[in-house]
Amino acid sequence: MSRSVLYTSSPLLASKTPVWRSRFIVGMIALGFVGLGARAAYVQVVGNDFFLRQGEVRFARTLELPANRGKILDRNGLILASSVPAASIWAIPEDVEMQAPEVRAKLPELAKLLEMPLAELQAKLADEDKTFVWIKRQLDWETGQKIAALDIKGIYQRKEYRRQYPEGESAAHVVGFTNVEDKGQEGMELAFDKLLAGKAGSRRVIKDRLGRVVDGVGEEVPPQDGRDMQLSIDSKVQFFAYQKLRDQVEAHKAKAGSVVVLDANTGEVLALANYPSYVPDKRKNLTGEQLRNRAITDTFEPGSTMKPFTVGIALETKRVRPETVIDTNPGRITITGSTISDTHNYGALTVEGVIQKSSNVGTTKLAMQMPAKEMWETFSAAGFGQKPQIAFPGAVSGRLRPYKTWRPVEQATMSYGYGLSASLFQMARSYTVFAHDGRIIPATMLKSSESAVGVPVFSSKTASQVRKMLEMAAGPGGTGQRAQTLGYSVGGKSGTARKQIGKSYAAGKYRAWFTGMAPIDKPRIIVAVMVDEPSNGQVYGGLVAAPVFSEVVQQTLRMMGVQPDIDVKPQIVANPVEESL
Repeated sequence: MSRSVLYTSSPLLASKTPVWRSRFIVGMIALGFVGLGARAAYVQVVGNDFFLRQGEVRFARTLELPANRGKILDRNGLILASSVPAASIWAIPEDVEMQAPEVRAKLPELAKLLEMPLAELQAKLADEDKTFVWIKRQLDWETGQKIAALDIKGIYQRKEYRRQYPEGESAAHVVGFTNVEDKGQEGMELAFDKLLAGKAGSRRVIKDRLGRVVDGVGEEVPPQDGRDMQLSIDSKVQFFAYQKLRDQVEAHKAKAGSVVVLDANTGEVLALANYPSYVPDKRKNLTGEQLRNRAITDTFEPGSTMKPFTVGIALETKRVRPETVIDTNPGRITITGSTISDTHNYGALTVEGVIQKSSNVGTTKLAMQMPAKEMWETFSAAGFGQKPQIAFPGAVSGRLRPYKTWRPVEQATMSYGYGLSASLFQMARSYTVFAHDGRIIPATMLKSSESAVGVPVFSSKTASQVRKMLEMAAGPGGTGQRAQTLGYSVGGKSGTARKQIGKSYAAGKYRAWFTGMAPIDKPRIIVAVMVDEPSNGQVYGGLVAAPVFSEVVQQTLRMMGVQPDIDVKPQIVANPVEESL
């Protein structure tokens, strides 16, 4: 039998609740509503700027609108570097349904278009915790469209620009290259990066969690495309010079080589080539040996190519005349205990003969008549020991020690190119002294139509006298006979310098030089050639470097429309004179 419960008889339930407690509870509830109302008012009215910013941080993005990088053109308007649209592929791994049958079927085709192993692609997409990963940058735009057509969820792409270099390895060291961010890394791409790059634009958008743009916010800032740069380089001369240099380096099994071609009137660089080289837009296996712009960055002892400057000083100061006789017997001379020798005993030579036969002894005897300060000042005025003022990265100053530290034997060796160092580019520019009526002119990598204003080093008469000697040096009986060119008179000086490694000279290792100009009476171009470590039985500049000079001069003058000034064919004797080392 159930027993009924009388709740009113319970002592707890029968107790009377105080009125203040119910009022307190109601008041707290009301206060809560007031707080919520105040917070809502603050969020929507007073502090809404902060919360709008927080919302933008989570959903709004600033999209960069890339500027089109400017073109690099040669002097004739031909393209050396330009930008083309490229597709960069990225993914949100957590959104890629790797196990879905339709995705698994499309992944092999995607890997094929990306030119990467399927396993590598799967590894990039395996981490589902990642919200962004680059798959591959700067693919051909057509390939990007094919990838988009696969329509794989989680795979996206971004439009970028990729540089193309039509001249390839022949102009690589001039033009340089950019990285995947389109920033200049070498050459003119680096030197004029700010002008070429332009200024990127921007666009504020709202994105969803998948990275898709759903709305635009604010005004769009359009990009400012980069400026085009027109260089002094002639792409045809550049290609021909590179080709002949490459062939000669390979034929003589040399380590490397460089060639520089200057306009003797304007100082414009018509060609600057190095071998080995590289393809700027295909740098997968690029090495330091390929990357080095040797003509600008490497310095060497120039050897006998310095002798015209020593003779020029002697002529300028009227210590000698071109017909003055210098006795070089017995083919050697001792200076403070050190012996300087010629390859042969030439006996009595005129000053012209000293250059023609490349006599170390004759040059030394002229140098010993001069104060060291006089030689140093002339060498410095010709640009030695000074960094070339050219808008090009990596240009070096070479080495020319202060004259107060010269010992007599050092002054003697500097007179014929040992004890100082210069780059091939410095050597080419220094010869503008002889080609430009005794004035050295600035060199430029940018197109210029005006004749350069030079700084006097020698008088016009001295420059003319030295040019005649250079013509003799490149003619019958001279050390540079293989520099002669069909239809054009040439003049120049060969040089063969022992290669210094550390503090001593390496046995059997040489650098072969030839620097000269043409036509000789009124020079239009200066060409300098260097071949590093020729090792196929010939090491002399007159045999190794001079033939490159000859072919480059002939082809360049023809391209420039310069009329031939001689009718005779080159006269090369069977056993040409070897310059003294």
